[in-house]
Amino acid sequence: MKVAELIESRQPGWQELEQLCEVVGGTKSSTNPELVVRFASLYRAACADLALAESYQLPPNTVDYLHRLVARAHNQMYRTQRLQWRTWSKRIFEDTPKLIFNDPCVHLVTVVFWGLFLISAFLAYDNEIWPGFAEAVVGSEQLDSFGEMYGSFGDRPAGANSFMAGFYVFNNASIGLSCFVTMLFVLPGMITLSFNAVYLGAVFGYMFRPEMGDAGINFKNFVTAHGPFELTAIVLSAGAGLKIGLGWLATNGSDRMSSLTQTAREALPIAMCAVLLFCLAAMIEGFVSPTTEQFMPWWVKGLVASLSSCLLMIYFVMLGYPRGSEISSTGWEAMSDEA
Repeated sequence: MKVAELIESRQPGWQELEQLCEVVGGTKSSTNPELVVRFASLYRAACADLALAESYQLPPNTVDYLHRLVARAHNQMYRTQRLQWRTWSKRIFEDTPKLIFNDPCVHLVTVVFWGLFLISAFLAYDNEIWPGFAEAVVGSEQLDSFGEMYGSFGDRPAGANSFMAGFYVFNNASIGLSCFVTMLFVLPGMITLSFNAVYLGAVFGYMFRPEMGDAGINFKNFVTAHGPFELTAIVLSAGAGLKIGLGWLATNGSDRMSSLTQTAREALPIAMCAVLLFCLAAMIEGFVSPTTEQFMPWWVKGLVASLSSCLLMIYFVMLGYPRGSEISSTGWEAMSDEA
């Protein structure tokens, strides 16, 4: 084929690519899959034409034109995406609360954890119903160590608080990770979650006994403020892990990899909420929880706990309650695909 014929045969594609460079620059057009596929196909063809033009030494004006066209198309295809505030706002304040509120895995782990926690706390608090329950679950030596640990409660310097806040972030992350990982295997995860609920409930019930004296008061002062965020984060971590664990066991007719990918995308916002709550709990645990009664009375910490609980109720219940709109994780799936 002659050079003139080659240029003439390729020009319609180049002109179409030029036009698409204008169209693809818009935010709405980037969501049209057919348009994006066509643009990518023309871009690859223009790259091949540029390589041929340089190899066969086509006229310089043609080579320069292709260089500019390929560079422009490349910038459009790999341009930095602007932060879509409306999209992110919808994902965070509409899609995520509805997804979590209506997720059966989150329902299950919530009932298991809080049910066992409250029952264990009641049995440990009232020693007449099941004498020695707390000692049997936690161990007498461990309970004595808790009594000694919270027997005195003194202020820490600001530097120590910052260090402990960082430690609590790491510690809380390890707790959430253990709940998440064990839940991937479902049965070991349910055993681990049940044990943690019973253990924590026994500790809380024992330390809240009237006879614990100053140790019980100090324990109450320490755990009240950060408790709502931390315990909720544990439940969400377990729920996210259970969702993925059931995804590769019950595939609903899909192959295991597709089912696992789908459930992992649906579990992503649940895990993200757990991480955020663990970090918030660590900040409160580092700077608010260790303060003494003289500097920050217990009612102030109770107010922090009440506000935290209200925020959780507003986000997961009020925003999550369905109002006739379809609940899906499509938005999060699309964003994870883009990432």
